[in-house]
Amino acid sequence: MTETQAKAATTSGTGRALRADARRNRERVLAAAQEAFAAEGISVPLDEIARRAGVGPGTVYRHFPTKEALFHAAMLDRVERMVAHASALADAADPGRAFYDYLDVMVVEAGVKRDLAEAVGGHESLENPGPTVELLAAIDVLLRRAQGAGATRADIDIDDLMRILKGGFLATHTTGANAEQRRRTFAVLFDGLRPR
Repeated sequence: MTETQAKAATTSGTGRALRADARRNRERVLAAAQEAFAAEGISVPLDEIARRAGVGPGTVYRHFPTKEALFHAAMLDRVERMVAHASALADAADPGRAFYDYLDVMVVEAGVKRDLAEAVGGHESLENPGPTVELLAAIDVLLRRAQGAGATRADIDIDDLMRILKGGFLATHTTGANAEQRRRTFAVLFDGLRPR
């Protein structure tokens, strides 16, 4: 848990420390939100998240005044874990394998966790894009190292890569692709990233 997450988990929006029961409720709401957003994307109603968390809708609104605020809070942990994973691969002995392995993890995560695809795909519109900017920077390091090793074509940059991923996520989510269809779609896209 980062310092930012720890502070958010122990304080209300006013900066005051949360009581233990309020902190537990907030954590339950966040856990339920992560599960719901992962399965259904941002369209899941707040009342459904409250039901899954075992709290009343008022409890959800006390901690998160809008669905967008809850979505961003729920995404923070997931995105930070993806940043940590990319950072751990930054010094891998085989930069090409590290890059493609990381992309495979992103595809699997985003395939079962639609919120990740939405966060990566719509990072320009986020109210606080900081964590997503960090994620893009970490992926950019992997891309540049793979390019330096000759494992990835040299004529693309991080913006090109994110457009490719966003297109793949959009195509597989809107058509209801199953896991095998999603794997094939991204295999074709990733073949296009390899040097000619």
